[in-house]
Amino acid sequence: MKRFMNEPQDVVRDYLNGLVAAHPDVLRLDTDHRVLRRANAAARPKVALIAGGGSGCEPLHTGFVGPGMLDAACPGAIFTSPVPAQIIAATRAVDTGAGLIHIVKNFTGEVMNFGMAQEIMAFDGISVETVLINDDVAIKDDDDSAGRRGLGATVLVEKIAGAAAERGDDLAAVAAIARKVAARARTFSVGLTSCTPPERGRPVYVMAEDEMDLGIGISGSPGRDRVKLAPAHEIAAMLLTEVLADLRPAPGSRLLVMLSGLGGTPDAELYLLYGEVAAGLRAAGLRPERVLVGNLVTSLEQQGAALTLLELDDAMLALWDAPVRTAALRWGM
Repeated sequence: MKRFMNEPQDVVRDYLNGLVAAHPDVLRLDTDHRVLRRANAAARPKVALIAGGGSGCEPLHTGFVGPGMLDAACPGAIFTSPVPAQIIAATRAVDTGAGLIHIVKNFTGEVMNFGMAQEIMAFDGISVETVLINDDVAIKDDDDSAGRRGLGATVLVEKIAGAAAERGDDLAAVAAIARKVAARARTFSVGLTSCTPPERGRPVYVMAEDEMDLGIGISGSPGRDRVKLAPAHEIAAMLLTEVLADLRPAPGSRLLVMLSGLGGTPDAELYLLYGEVAAGLRAAGLRPERVLVGNLVTSLEQQGAALTLLELDDAMLALWDAPVRTAALRWGM
C-alpha cells in the first residue's frame, strides 16, 4: 500500500484539515466533534440539510457542504457511520429555527446512529425530518434484507433539496422534493478491483485480472455477481439494463445521468463509458438532459463505476440548475 498519508489512524483528520485549508471561503471545521459546516450562515433562517457517513467515499458528503447543498456533514471513520454525538453537534450547529433534514443512506449503522441522535435531540425539542436514500437496484427490497443501499442518488438529493432550501422553501416542501428525488432515482455499480483501507493495509478482497463485480456498494465489499471482464459497450448495457428495468421511465423521459467513478477510475475511462451509456439511452428513446461524470461517490481507490439515473420534471431541473458553491460542485455563483 502506497499513499500520501502520515499515520493511518489520522487519515480522516488530516484530510479534513486540508480540505478546509483549500476552501476557506466555503468550509469551517469543528475539530472537537469532527463536523464540517458552511463557512457563512445563510442571510435568513432556512431549512438546514445535514448528512454523514463513512469516510473514504469522498467527495461524498464533505465535498458537498456549502451554499446550494448541505449545511453540515459529519464524516465517520473509514467506511464507518458517524457516531450520534457528531450528528447531534452538526444538527445543533446549523439549526436556524426553520427546520432540519437528515439525509440518511440506507446502511444499518447510519440509520441506527442518526435515529439515536434524533431520539436524544427530541428531549431538547429539536424535531428533524429524515429522508432515506435507497436507490441501489442490486439489492432486493424485501423482508429478507435491510433494504436497498443508498448510493449515487444521495448527491442528487443533496443538490436538488439543497437548492430548494436555499431559495427559502419551508421544511415540508424541502422534505417533499428530497423524497421525490430519492423515489425517482436508481443506481447500479460495477467494480474492477477492491480497495485498501489505510488501517487494514491490504485489499478487502482480490479478484482475478479477467473478472469484475456487478452490484457493488461503497465500502470495497464484494458485489452481487462475479463475472468475466467485458468491453465497455457491454458493461454500459449491463448498467442500463439493471437501472432502467427498475426505474421504468416513461418513453421520451428527460433524465439526469450521473456516472461516478469509485475513486480509482480515470476520467478518460469514465467519459468513454459514458459515451456508451449515452448511446444506449438514445437507442431506448430517452433524453439525457443533464450529465455529471467524475469521481463523486467513491470507495477509496477502487476501480469501477456507478450509473445513477433520475427521471426529471421541470421543478427538479430548475433546482438542479440553481447556483451551488461547494468544494466539489460549483456553478452559477
